[in-house]
Amino acid sequence: MKPEIHPDYKQITVTCGCGNEFVTGSVLGKDLHIEVCSSCHPFYTGKQRVVDTAGRVDKFRKRYSK
Repeated sequence: MKPEIHPDYKQITVTCGCGNEFVTGSVLGKDLHIEVCSSCHPFYTGKQRVVDTAGRVDKFRKRYSK
């Protein structure tokens, strides 16, 4: 590897919307704030979570309910 052409690899703290925090390595240099992590993602937890954005789920249910 050539010296002085690679970015610095630092440890950062990643904070999820569910409150989970973990430390990982990154070249960003600043902490990350994410919405979904492996502790709250439906694929990993097996629990379905409906995120309603501006009432779209309710509109869909009203439109297609019989």
